[in-house]
Amino acid sequence: MASYKISEAARLLGVSDDTVRRWVDAGTLPITGASPAEIPGDALAAHAVELAATPDDPADVLSSARNRFVGLVTRVQVDGVMAQVDIQSGPHRVVSLMSSEAVRELGLEPGSLAVAVVKATTVIVETPKG
Repeated sequence: MASYKISEAARLLGVSDDTVRRWVDAGTLPITGASPAEIPGDALAAHAVELAATPDDPADVLSSARNRFVGLVTRVQVDGVMAQVDIQSGPHRVVSLMSSEAVRELGLEPGSLAVAVVKATTVIVETPKG
């Protein structure tokens, strides 16, 4: 079974070495008997999946699209009829090109909560009702 040193685990999870050490100390991540300490690959993989869980989707919609990124709008660049909207969802930056009219209708601005819905190569941006 694969195992990873604390620094390798930290890099793979996108956190600091100290964070991984705290998780080990708290019992969140097990370690092998190796010295220096190593984390079993299966435990690291399970923790990575747990960390990747997205926040609750605020949209009150049913959709066939399964790739939904809940996040915050970080940038809106309007240029005539078209606009670029950047959404930060955890470690993922999703960029959508849409009409300026859609930006206005959805009320998109930096700090807005939004959901980027990805189906094939199209990104659809939704906002919660109300």
